[in-house]
Amino acid sequence: MEVILRQDVDELGLEGDIVKVAKGYARNYLIPQSMALEASEHNRKALELQRKKIELKRVRVKEEAEKVKVAMEDVVVTFSQKAGEEGKLYGSVTSMDVASQLKDQGIDIDRRKIVMEKPIKELGEFEVGVKIYPEVTATIKVVVKADEEAQEE
Repeated sequence: MEVILRQDVDELGLEGDIVKVAKGYARNYLIPQSMALEASEHNRKALELQRKKIELKRVRVKEEAEKVKVAMEDVVVTFSQKAGEEGKLYGSVTSMDVASQLKDQGIDIDRRKIVMEKPIKELGEFEVGVKIYPEVTATIKVVVKADEEAQEE
């Protein structure tokens, strides 16, 4: 089934794209969530009339994403965690933790846009990607150090 996307959908496409998806996915998720419209002849004509507006919006959003990327390049997020003898953490640092630290620094990023294959479970410095826009990815530095209070006990 072909649908017209009304907003950007990860792994599927950008607003205004006509994509093929399974009927169930379209009818049960995309259309009820107002993420897509059925690609009927009427909707295709309406899309063509709005094409320029959509393109201008994409360019503007991408420029904003580039500005956010430049601002995030110098960001360092530091965590103090309890750790064992070999530098292994008793807990872990997840994308949710990174998002909350970024929010404390004034950068509001959805945790799902922070790209971590797995949670950080050891001390050290790590590079973490942040997918701001489909073609714009920033890299932030995450530093995990041992909690001083835990070491003294």
